[in-house]
Amino acid sequence: MITLSSETAWLCLAVTAVLGGLVLYKLRKSPGQVGRNMVCLAGLWGVVCLLSLPLFWGFVLFSLSCFLLYIYLSGQELLPVDQKAVLITGGDSGIGHALSKYLDQLGFTVFAGVLDDRGPGAEELRRTCSERLCVLQMDVTNTQQIKDAYSTVVQKLQNRGLWAVVNNAGILGLPAEGELIPMSHYKQCMAVNFFGAVEVTKTFLPLLRKSKGRLVNISSMAGGIPFLNLAAYGSSKAALTMFSAIMRQELSKWQVKVSIIQPGGFKTGILGTREMLEKLEKDMLDHLTPDVQEEYGQEFILVQRKWLSNISWFSSSDISPVLLDVQHAISAKSPFTLYAPGSGAYLWLCFFSFSPTGIFDYFNKKLYNFGVKIPRALSTSN
Repeated sequence: MITLSSETAWLCLAVTAVLGGLVLYKLRKSPGQVGRNMVCLAGLWGVVCLLSLPLFWGFVLFSLSCFLLYIYLSGQELLPVDQKAVLITGGDSGIGHALSKYLDQLGFTVFAGVLDDRGPGAEELRRTCSERLCVLQMDVTNTQQIKDAYSTVVQKLQNRGLWAVVNNAGILGLPAEGELIPMSHYKQCMAVNFFGAVEVTKTFLPLLRKSKGRLVNISSMAGGIPFLNLAAYGSSKAALTMFSAIMRQELSKWQVKVSIIQPGGFKTGILGTREMLEKLEKDMLDHLTPDVQEEYGQEFILVQRKWLSNISWFSSSDISPVLLDVQHAISAKSPFTLYAPGSGAYLWLCFFSFSPTGIFDYFNKKLYNFGVKIPRALSTSN
């Protein structure tokens, strides 16, 4: 067993302190939650090393870990803004609206694509943001509007490339069991959440290749986890997640980096207004066949909306974790492939990925079916 002289012990302590200080310094320049999680794991690892190994080797292993973490965090330093240009879709409200304001405050040249360039969200962006921000009329399901937006961006940027595209525009539709959701709702979710993002990406990729910039697609936890009542929304986000993974590999030869954001529960307005939900609910009832209505029962069908209150209960009104992760994705020297902002989001993804299917299904049903009635046919048979 190796014993330490006082001089060697002080030297080990000094080296460890210096490396730890460098790690903390690098951490301050890295926004978002991932870097902080890494430091917490490094601290836990250090305690394990010092308690389970002889003192000398504990210091050596922990110092080596700090050095490797320092190298890792060096890649997370943010590049200077230098008025880099960023296109954001879905800027009318929610994450897209807040992100447009946030990046404008940081000094980026922001192109905010909106569904209605005369709506309250667009007017607020014009009123509160700097002259660098440009509001673009861009319904992501309208090919001509996407082309017009591209022409406007090219005209304003002149010979500069577009640094980043953030595909944020998305809709939730009506949360309900997959059999009850009309085909029109499935198609609308795919049109906005997937095909719209694909067309925007394909249209603006020449500008991203020129700048060797970033493509950031905002998906959802529902794109990686089979949450109940989200068959339409989750399927469209899963398609976007897979598209991002493939594009990340294909665009690497152009030095364009691709990241996917899978946020947890945040209150962004994507649930829609009461009037919108009532319209979607009526549309669902109108498209159900008589035998399906008889099997499920109208009471069960109408109580589906209660699921939204459960979602709201688990959602946070503070969307700053999403904004910080998007900033990191478009600004870091080496952005991450996947970001999962939000309380418990990453744990949920890990739980689904590594737990047996039966265990996940049990907890998923318990969580999302709490207080929900069963279909009429099943209640009658029971």
